[in-house]
Amino acid sequence: MNVVAVGDNVVDCYYDQGVYYPGGNAVNVAVQCKRNGCTRVGYIGIFASDEKGAHIKRSLDLEGIEWQRSRTMLGVSGSPGVRLSETGDRIFVPGPSEAVQKNVSLQLVPEDIKYLDNFALCHTSCFSHMEGQLACIKEVCPISFDFSEHRDVPYIASVCKYLEYAFFSASDLSEKEILQLMQLCHDNGCKVVGCTQGAKGAVFSDGLRVYHQKAVPIDVVDTMGAGDSFIAGFLTAYHESKAMEKSLLYAAEQASRTCLYHGGFGHPHHFEKAGKLK
Repeated sequence: MNVVAVGDNVVDCYYDQGVYYPGGNAVNVAVQCKRNGCTRVGYIGIFASDEKGAHIKRSLDLEGIEWQRSRTMLGVSGSPGVRLSETGDRIFVPGPSEAVQKNVSLQLVPEDIKYLDNFALCHTSCFSHMEGQLACIKEVCPISFDFSEHRDVPYIASVCKYLEYAFFSASDLSEKEILQLMQLCHDNGCKVVGCTQGAKGAVFSDGLRVYHQKAVPIDVVDTMGAGDSFIAGFLTAYHESKAMEKSLLYAAEQASRTCLYHGGFGHPHHFEKAGKLK
């Protein structure tokens, strides 16, 4: 399977450790798809010109991700701060408001669309600000989209008509609310809808049946990137097998493995040191 991710990249700054890690939904999903065995994985986004942006690029190189169609803009990287609770959950601290990813929008050009045509699936998210370009992407590639906690009904309706897969973070929702949310997505054209609920597992629907997947027990080190790993695990397994229960179990296992290390996919970099992977 060939997968491309379009959109956000950041570094997650762990102040308690004095290090930062490459991340962002699109980057995390791309890397985890590659680790899950996808033959070719691409990424298109906007990098900042600072050392943090350079570190993300180096990390993607080490993971075998194509990123050369990305743009590099003069400025600073998105760098949300993270502190961990005693249970390994993340407590976020806002990053700089002047980050290039917040102030410059990625605009796909015909050469980008031609590039996307090489892939079986394109993943993006609400953090990537690609909503206005989903119609163009859909012409050449099925789309997976992470809504995170964005559940505004008009927004969902406007996006789901372009999607094959929709994912939500829904640990705060009841079973009834999840079923209503999934039905809304199906009614607007999306084929597969998944709601992850952290330690409570996940609820998925293919429009014909609702599936429940328990979380795989693990001694949690850090939950950063676990939801993205679940998405990547599900997408790679389901594309190959079209077996929902098997794919959900694989996704849950991949999410749990991600909780065994810090950062979305590792590659820590000390704040006070430049140009070197630790």
